[in-house]
Amino acid sequence: MSFSKRRLPSPAAAGALLCLALATTACSTPQERAAQKQAEMGNLMQIYGPACSRLGYAVDSDQWRSCILSLSTKDEMQRYGPGPGWGPGYWGGGYWGRRW
Repeated sequence: MSFSKRRLPSPAAAGALLCLALATTACSTPQERAAQKQAEMGNLMQIYGPACSRLGYAVDSDQWRSCILSLSTKDEMQRYGPGPGWGPGYWGGGYWGRRW
């Protein structure tokens, strides 16, 4: 069968596949989610930990962990932006931002 004659799945089949995928991901146990978060934090410590140490924070202190989270958040904001709906003019448009 050629690519141009290929049929797309029906909306019902696509919906069933989506529900199956969501149900599979929702079946993770709290222990699995905690292990995933711990692994993510371990990665952040490897990436940002040396910088926070050089900034003068004692390793494994609350300030050091806060520094790691702050640097990670800063990088994510620079990389991906603040998210949909938050930008110049967010509060300036619409009803409340009108200047009569």
